Amino acid sequence: MDETLSQVISGVGRVVVGKRPVIERVLMALLAGGHVLLDDVPGVGKTTLAVALGKTLGLSCRRIQFTPDVLPSDIVGFSMYDRESGSFRYVPGVVSDANLVLGDEVNRTSSKTQSALLEAMEERQVTVDGVVHPLPEPFCVIATQNRVGTAGTQPLPQAQMDRFLVQLTLGYPDYDSQIELLRDRQTADPMDALTQVTDRAGVLAMQRAARAVTVSDDILAYVTRLAVASREHPLLSLGVSPRGALSLMRMAKACAYLNGRDFVIVEDVWSVFTDVCAHRVLLSQKARLEQRTAAEVTEELLRAVPVPNALGR
Repeated sequence: MDETLSQVISGVGRVVVGKRPVIERVLMALLAGGHVLLDDVPGVGKTTLAVALGKTLGLSCRRIQFTPDVLPSDIVGFSMYDRESGSFRYVPGVVSDANLVLGDEVNRTSSKTQSALLEAMEERQVTVDGVVHPLPEPFCVIATQNRVGTAGTQPLPQAQMDRFLVQLTLGYPDYDSQIELLRDRQTADPMDALTQVTDRAGVLAMQRAARAVTVSDDILAYVTRLAVASREHPLLSLGVSPRGALSLMRMAKACAYLNGRDFVIVEDVWSVFTDVCAHRVLLSQKARLEQRTAAEVTEELLRAVPVPNALGR
């Protein structure tokens, strides 16, 4: 693993204790140029993870606390009439000058405000009164949400879910990690001791290196088989879309890069498949009656779809 990436993971790991696999997944998503949805119960460190990552990477960060009264203009900006010049000027929103945007509790705001993020996440730009405003590079949204069913929450629309490269869950720390967390925070906050490991230019260079990772035709064929199988699976009413297949490929390349390789192997695809695809599929009525989860069905797909012989499996 690259020394810079190792320092980032270990630094964030001192703040978010016992969650190295999740930290690695979030870092992979950023290297792949994607966005992250952290879905979990309150108090497990979702916001802390996002803030710590931004601090170690040296990226400009903005945070917005989503509530029912947050407006789309708070996200993308708005035009204001300037009496001195006699014309309208653009007032930037939260996403306009940030490399890393933390959207806290995104499922507490209205659907109209949630949809204001779509153009920014997909096209790296916002349009206000017909004028396009490019967003800075890199640009990543790390959104957190409390589990649907919590008071004041509503499900994100499927179009919005599909814009997130991965959906991750932190979960509660294990016994030893909980003790370490309590011990480290008796007199100080580990966040205060975090140091910057790289900067914006370094992150852009790592993103370019991740995109340059080689993918063989056999891997492409395997990813295609997985996508097609999901669309035909009896427990799914909506399978992995072409965007989902592209996202799987980007995340697999980032996984290979994080592990010090310049080529993708089948284990990279296995490693990230559920994180990339489970939130993109919709369960059929049969699956819901059987109380199956999307994660269970995606794991079943990995077991059912054969690996090409050329990949040595």
